[in-house]
Amino acid sequence: MGEPFGDLLRDLAPRVLGALVRRHGQFDACEDAVQEAMLAATVQWPTEGIPDRPQAWLTTVATRMLVDHWRSDSARRRREATAALDPTHPPLAAGPDDTLVLLFLCCHPALSQPSQLALTLRAVGGLSTAQIASAFLMPEATMARRISRAKQRIRDTGARFDLPTSADRASRLAVVLHVLYLIFNEGYTTTSGPELTRVDLTAEAIRLTRLLHGLLPHEGEVAGLLALMLLTDARRAARTDRDGFLMPLADQHRDLWDRAAITEGQTLLTRTLGTGPIGQYQIQAAIAALHDEAPTAADTDWPQILALYDVLAQVAPGPVVTLSRAVALAMVHGPTAGLTALGALDTDDRLTHSHRLEAVRAHLLEQAGDPDAARESYQRAAQMTASLPEQHYLTRRTAQLRPPP
Repeated sequence: MGEPFGDLLRDLAPRVLGALVRRHGQFDACEDAVQEAMLAATVQWPTEGIPDRPQAWLTTVATRMLVDHWRSDSARRRREATAALDPTHPPLAAGPDDTLVLLFLCCHPALSQPSQLALTLRAVGGLSTAQIASAFLMPEATMARRISRAKQRIRDTGARFDLPTSADRASRLAVVLHVLYLIFNEGYTTTSGPELTRVDLTAEAIRLTRLLHGLLPHEGEVAGLLALMLLTDARRAARTDRDGFLMPLADQHRDLWDRAAITEGQTLLTRTLGTGPIGQYQIQAAIAALHDEAPTAADTDWPQILALYDVLAQVAPGPVVTLSRAVALAMVHGPTAGLTALGALDTDDRLTHSHRLEAVRAHLLEQAGDPDAARESYQRAAQMTASLPEQHYLTRRTAQLRPPP
């Protein structure tokens, strides 16, 4: 989807879809119609120009698609669709919460996590099936089936196009935030393939979270997640050297960091902290801010970072938190302390297929002065990851620790 149409279409897609679903129901049919309207725009707009009212143009085209879809349906549905195209009929308009409703709908608890990710990127992010499949290194046909099953599942649940009730809104919002967090993480460090990052995914995650923050400006965790993304993505340009090799945080050229993104993230965090209950994304953002504020790696406030990880372990315990805390513990109390903390993860099945435990163990063993054991752990980690940049980095570390002949 080329510029300048791509950004505009991604911005308009959830508005048009929200308006259609609010009037007609049938999320799956409306979503298909919006995708077809966006495809028509990518064909016509480059030659005919962007319409004066692009949202109305997309809405009209999408509604015509619905007319075609419903031609064999009941007379009532035909009358409704025809009325929607009547120039005297009040125009379709998305309500202020329609995008928020779409986010909640795409993150419906009846869907699997991969389906939530895919449907959010398509229905709210406005990405095509091909783009989503490419982002997750999956055949387009496979991704199309996943999205189709997800829409069918939503229809089967009888979910209404409404915001969740106040009773379950908090838990549903947590799912939405987690999906956006996963989209960002997959973009920032891809789990497989030749690229270290997928800028299209990180940018989309930031855009959607910024949109969510605009809809829910007083939700501390939404602001915290946006701050975390900005503070983390600010380091992207320094994550590889001129030859494309991965650069650990301690070795990055900090003059390459995006200071505007850091300032925005810090401002969000300052406004958020202390205004309500603190959550995991606010804590992670505070940790990221401490890294970004340090002029050099040696100036990093590791004791404060360790204290924040202690709080995070209470708020959102899990193996990844334990892993990250072990690094902070090693920086404050020495590598032996960090290695001891890692021991608690050796029997955790949730890290069985991840290379990160072995990679962190290798780093701490190297710091502890045990190059032989470190080399073995680096080698095991390299064999476990499907990310080529991470494989190259870990293999390089293995070679650097190999004793001279």
